[in-house]
Amino acid sequence: MKAVVNPDTCIGCTLCTQVCPEVFRMEGEKAVAFADPVPADAVEACKEAVEQCPVSAITLE
Repeated sequence: MKAVVNPDTCIGCTLCTQVCPEVFRMEGEKAVAFADPVPADAVEACKEAVEQCPVSAITLE
């Protein structure tokens, strides 16, 4: 599984980095998914970050 953050949609709220720091980090004012693939032990937290994103900027592939 791979997480992708749409930089055009991301508002930089940092919620994903708080929910799943194993996958997401801030680069400037936008979040990025740096773990590819998502580590097995972070899958549930990653899915939670997708659900919590207020602008639906994160997708899972």
